[in-house]
Amino acid sequence: MSARILVVDDNPLNVKLLAAKLAHDYYVVTTAENGIAALEKIQENRPDIVLLDVMMPEMDGFETCKRIKADPATAHIPVVMVTALSDVTDRVKGLHAGADDFLTKPINDIALMARVRSLLRFKMVMDEWRLRETTSNQFLQQVPGEAASLAAYDGGHAIVMEDDPLERQNMMQMLSKASMRVTFATTVAETAALAQAGDCDLVFASLDLKNEDGLHICPQLRTHEATRQLPILLIGSDAEMTKISKGLDLGANDYLVRPIDENELIARTRTQLRHKRHYDRLRKNYEDSLALSLVDPMTGAYNRRFLDAHLPKLLARSRTSMKPLSALMVDIDHFKKVNDNYGHDSGDAVLISVAGSIINSLRPTDLVVRMGGEEFAVIMPETDMKTALSIAERLRQRIEKLSISVKNNSQNINVTASMGVACIREEDESNVQQLLKHADEGLYKAKETGRNRVISNDGSLSKA
Repeated sequence: MSARILVVDDNPLNVKLLAAKLAHDYYVVTTAENGIAALEKIQENRPDIVLLDVMMPEMDGFETCKRIKADPATAHIPVVMVTALSDVTDRVKGLHAGADDFLTKPINDIALMARVRSLLRFKMVMDEWRLRETTSNQFLQQVPGEAASLAAYDGGHAIVMEDDPLERQNMMQMLSKASMRVTFATTVAETAALAQAGDCDLVFASLDLKNEDGLHICPQLRTHEATRQLPILLIGSDAEMTKISKGLDLGANDYLVRPIDENELIARTRTQLRHKRHYDRLRKNYEDSLALSLVDPMTGAYNRRFLDAHLPKLLARSRTSMKPLSALMVDIDHFKKVNDNYGHDSGDAVLISVAGSIINSLRPTDLVVRMGGEEFAVIMPETDMKTALSIAERLRQRIEKLSISVKNNSQNINVTASMGVACIREEDESNVQQLLKHADEGLYKAKETGRNRVISNDGSLSKA
């Protein structure tokens, strides 16, 4: 995942070392030597993440972070504070300043890269929901809500996966000081079931379970729609840093190292609750405002009106971030025969099933649109042609395997779909109309050459 990262440190050697580590993983790195210069660079060229040293002249990292988070235009940029200080009070102070994370020098390379990838995933999701809110405001003239104070992030329901009685008691005592309601679980399966039942704000997952690997909670929650964005905080020891880093790559949001400091636990809990409630607010406002006007009521996909308003914004962001944008055109093969042979109610059941299969196979940041009739469009930010072809082939196979039950018919219906793929890269001059036209050209070739296949507009075939 490519990204622009701003490194802020008054020590040239620290900057050089950190920039080299990030560039090695193909991140685009810019630098600033103090807080004032950092604020200027953030305004000029919005980075995806800021790595911010604490001890700097004129304006320290805490004040710089506060100013970044106080500006609505930059408040969404993740800030990771980096310092040689190991005192817990400094980590807590940084989190209270609005930092999204905190790293201590000397920096563990594995932890650094895992943190960066985790924050980039979170930012990508939040950027998409902010953009969708902007689109909904365009139609409904709503004003985004204001950020709440830190005090507003106490309370809520936490599930703690821990099988050690003493550790459970300690967690209960500490979380009660943040007014958290706590439910305990001792296994991955029990934790996942409780979280997926709803009414959960946060999951703490111990990596030291006696009978199983606690890290399995990450894929359990991330592959379920109800818990895909639920914050996960891992709990482990310094010796388990490699495992913790793997957990961040699997979708965990943060971690705590034993012995747990109460103030740090509360600060990190508040940070994750702040993220979750901001995400929940964006999603609820957006869904409430657009459900009737911009969503196809039958399939749950967006309609053409929304695509026409939203796609130009996605394309503009793709240009600014210098990241690719791909489109799929999906058409159900021989759909007229379904209506003719089984009736329109059965045709509707097929549309609902195919749309659900597409939506549930993609990321939350991808856009699924019903273009009309049996045709759908899928818009995928930050996705190149090779990846788009692979995703389209996976969708094609999934649709082919559907067995759709219909009323008043003893036989289930099986359908296939043809797909066209197109991609805009940062160096392209294509516009919205050309992107969709190119995807349509691929779809036409797929239908012309036998249907139930995926072809790009340049003739590239997907590989099963």
